[in-house]
Amino acid sequence: MKTVLVTRPKNQAGAFVSQLEEHGLGSVVFPTIEIKAVEGWVVPDLSDFDGIFFTSPNSVSAFMARLLSTTPEQLENLQKATVWAVGKTTAGDLLTHGITTEPVPKIADAVTMMSEIGEERIAGKNFLFLRGNLSLGVIPDVIGKRGGQCTELTVYENRPPSLEDTAAIKAMLAEGRLDCLSFTSPSTATNFFEAMGTTGLPDGVKIAAIGTTTARALEKIGIKTDIIPEYFDGPNFARAIAEALR
Repeated sequence: MKTVLVTRPKNQAGAFVSQLEEHGLGSVVFPTIEIKAVEGWVVPDLSDFDGIFFTSPNSVSAFMARLLSTTPEQLENLQKATVWAVGKTTAGDLLTHGITTEPVPKIADAVTMMSEIGEERIAGKNFLFLRGNLSLGVIPDVIGKRGGQCTELTVYENRPPSLEDTAAIKAMLAEGRLDCLSFTSPSTATNFFEAMGTTGLPDGVKIAAIGTTTARALEKIGIKTDIIPEYFDGPNFARAIAEALR
């Protein structure tokens, strides 16, 4: 049985592990990021913004937990706001709070989403961007270039894996027990290779990225991506990996 390394946080890995199993693949879960809510920030007046951006389920959970516990009256403002979400999962998590989003692009990354927003919707307007500490900054960069204003609010942070878990994965790689390394965000990729302390990998180990943003992050650190699914979601990602490992 071929084995895939899953680098998602533990609370998000279960569905993807099951999808890999459906294709006859084994998995090892090695969360290269631990998600932790950032303390000390205050929910701003959401009625001040022309649009609000969420780029991951983590941004939704961290922001909504703070909003509902400290300023629940703001929920109505958020439900009335123009909201963009990167990916169907992020949009679905918002919908559970009664928050509808703009149409989600087929390709779930910030670059594609911003390219599909007309310039007239950004120039001279004010936006809120809910981010993690490792955000690549694509959204505020595009907003600024198009004449808009963007308030960035870091609501969660990514922490690296433990030394003990890292040593175990290094041993599995050296022993040839991992056939594919899968990455679902730029931070999972960069944190993995920082933890390993090298970008060198044994021959035959394939690299899978769930989308082009993650593939670009891998390219920046000198890693060639072997597998990118046609559609950037878990089921298609598992299918693409299975096909590549046959």
